[in-house]
Formats: sequence, C-alpha cells, structure tokens
Amino acid sequence: MNLAQRIEALAKLGEFLKQFNTTKIEKIDNSEFNSLFFEAFEMQINKAHEFNGWFNKPNVLNAFESWAEALTLENLNKWTSNYTFNSNKEPKTVAIIMAGNIPLVGFHDFLSVLISGHNVIAKQSSNDKHFLPLIAKFLEHYNPEFKNKITFTEKKLTNFDAVIATGSNNTARYFEHYFGKYPNIIRNNRNSVAILTGKETQEELEGLGEDIFQYFGLGCRSVSKIFVPKNYNFESLFNALYKFKDIINYKKYENNYDYNKAVYLMSLFKLQENGFIMLKEDESFASPIATLFYEHYDSFNNLTEKLAIEKDKIQCVACNENDVNFVKLGQTQNPKLWDYADGIDTLDFLLNI
Repeated sequence: MNLAQRIEALAKLGEFLKQFNTTKIEKIDNSEFNSLFFEAFEMQINKAHEFNGWFNKPNVLNAFESWAEALTLENLNKWTSNYTFNSNKEPKTVAIIMAGNIPLVGFHDFLSVLISGHNVIAKQSSNDKHFLPLIAKFLEHYNPEFKNKITFTEKKLTNFDAVIATGSNNTARYFEHYFGKYPNIIRNNRNSVAILTGKETQEELEGLGEDIFQYFGLGCRSVSKIFVPKNYNFESLFNALYKFKDIINYKKYENNYDYNKAVYLMSLFKLQENGFIMLKEDESFASPIATLFYEHYDSFNNLTEKLAIEKDKIQCVACNENDVNFVKLGQTQNPKLWDYADGIDTLDFLLNI
C-alpha cells in the first residue's frame, strides 16, 4: 500500500465522518460503508457517556466534526507534501500509549503512524477505547492491507521499535524509565492560554468561550488561563461567556463548580463568578474544571517573552493579534493536521526511525 492509497483511504474516512456533526446525524446515502458502519458509529456516539461521563454527545460530535474537516484530500496532500516518504523502507512497529481526556485524543498519533507507512500497536485509555477500533475496521474494509498494520492491546507492550506516549507529568517519568532506550516521543501535561488586549469584539470573546468550555476544559488545547491588561473590565467577557451558561446543567460539571467554589471560599480567595464559571487571579497555568485563571500584564511584548520562556508548559496561545505563533480566538480546538502536540513534528520523527 503506497502513500496515495493511504491518503485515499483516510480521505474516504473523512467523508464518512461528515455524517456525524454537531448539527445532526444523518445518513447521506446507502453505500456499502453506511450499511456496514453507520449504525455502529451512531450507537457508540450515543453510548459514549456511559463509558466516560465527560463524553457527552455534543463533545463527541465536535470531535467527529473536527476530524471530518481535517481529513480531506486537500489537507492530507498538503500535510504530506512537506516530507520525503521512502516506499522501500521496511515498516517499523510503533507503540502508542493514548490519553483519554477528550474523544479521539489519540487519533492524530494513530493517523501519523499509518500515513508514515509504519504499523501501529495502540494501548488505549480505558476512558476512550471504543471509537478507534471502529475507525480501524472502516479502514481495513476500505483497504484490506490495513489489517496487518493495526493492533490494539490491553496487555504489556512488546515487540515494537518506537514509542509515542501521552500522559501526566507523573506518568511521563515512568514512560522515560521504561521506554527511554527506544526512539520516542513522550508527552506530559500542557495547558493553553489566551491573551486579551481589551479590543476584542463580542464575537471574538464568544470564540474564546469555545476554547474554554469545549470538552469541559479537559483538553490540552482548552484555554485554562487568560492574560489581561491592567484595569481590564471583565464585564464584556462575562457578557460573551453567558452564551455557554447551560454547561452548568451538566451534573459532573456542576459538581466540580460547587466543590471548587466551596474550596476557594473557605480559603478566602477572591473570585469573580457568574454562576457557571469562576475567574481566579493565579500565576499557574492549569486551572480546575469550572475555573479560569487570569493574570494581569503591563507590556504585551514582555508577556510574549515570558510565555516563550515557559513554552514547555504551554500547548498553544490564543490571541487575535497578528502573530504567526498565535491561534485565533475560537480556534484552539480545531488544529490542522500539521499542528503537532507539544510542537514536536510527529511525522518527521516517524519517517526517520
């Protein structure tokens, strides 16, 4: 199976996933793929919250929609055109240890291994283990050569040549110990931040709300902290975030809101809150669920220099100022295929092992 065939299969997957979007789930045609897979995907989407209470239907469909938009022939060709693929190179087996904080969070690594021509052995998180095997079945049906290239396991990983592992700061140390002798990419905790200037429109601040609330703030691309100018007026921000007020009706989120608010109040921390999110002044990057940290800055240039120094803690920076290093407000949860986690070029790594 050559690169063009792999791209073709993944683009076909993207077309299939377009049927599952945040507007509606609708079967487009009665193709062979739909007769075999549509109901299975729909069932897993509807049952996802039973296996992981954070995987409500809107967030699962957001993930599907994002990947459907990414997996087009145009995007796949643009992504792969920047690399040299050696079709004569013997495929390696790459072990992937996946996180489970948001739906399909391990899919980009899975995709990267397959597009590189290598074989994947995936160890999924117990919190997100039902979607990727279905996707694998779809790919194997489209092109049977995938059958020899995809393995899932819950046992100890063996017989692999390289590792991509994602976890917490604590588990990353164990990964380094166990997998340090192999070519590896090992990721730990990162958070995303936003820089506000006070010039943002209502629409831009609503976009920031998407960055904050999508996936309940559990993703590494979820904005957990904002930087605001001195004397920033939070009223316009609260007005824009009101659009997301219904999030408090989700019980798990409400429980976290109530618990964290009680802890803050007992500790006599000063808070700004609106009934569904709390703003707390804090120098940390990682905020608890239902909390958004904020910090004031005096100089925009000094702030960007500070963030550059602490880049190993940050996944992405959202800001509508014109800078190639920034992601536009409202776009942190929609990375392109070439937007790599932790800024490490996964595909380059895979093509050179």
